[in-house]
Amino acid sequence: MTIDRHLVLRTYAQAAHTAHDTLTALDQLSGDGDFGDNLREGLDRVVSALAARPAEPPFAVAAEVFLNEVGGTSGPLLGLLFQEIAGALAAGDDRAAWARGVREGLAAIQRVGEAEPGDRTMVDALVPARDALEAGKDLRDVALAALAGARATAALRARRGRASYVGERAVGSADPGAMGVALLFWSLARAQDRSPGELTDFLGTTHEPGQDPAPDRKTPAHQG
Repeated sequence: MTIDRHLVLRTYAQAAHTAHDTLTALDQLSGDGDFGDNLREGLDRVVSALAARPAEPPFAVAAEVFLNEVGGTSGPLLGLLFQEIAGALAAGDDRAAWARGVREGLAAIQRVGEAEPGDRTMVDALVPARDALEAGKDLRDVALAALAGARATAALRARRGRASYVGERAVGSADPGAMGVALLFWSLARAQDRSPGELTDFLGTTHEPGQDPAPDRKTPAHQG
């Protein structure tokens, strides 16, 4: 399973632009509202760095950018995920390497953030994605598993991260970090022509029935 890693990250950057308003609205309910900005701007920096350093391992470059330049709670955590993916892919580009990278990235995030499944964090999207990869599922199904995990956070009360300080206010809307992780796996599938639909359809409902949906205004895609 050879995947164009540059394409994955460029696609992720475009997705972050399209999903920016939705992610921002979700984070305004559960955090300080900057997750959409941080993800979009961080990935823009990654795309620029890759253009300047095309021979370097793409996910290693992404890790460096997110660990050193991207703020917020989620920036360094995504940097850890990228770092472990880069390390696993250095030894090969097969499904086992991707699965190992996601598994070890999840473990690193849990060591630092101490989050468990059900805490309403990006872990809730990473765990089902890891399980689907390790089970040998198609990348389309991996992305859908991550999305299902992210959407399920709408029913959870946060026990970790900034969202844990806002009580019930965020219940009914998906965790923005989990949705951001689901976008990564949508981008991975998209890069292999295994996309589970257009991005706006993939984002779909990020709230529970009866709750007001987060805005989903489409912004122009970044063209890296």
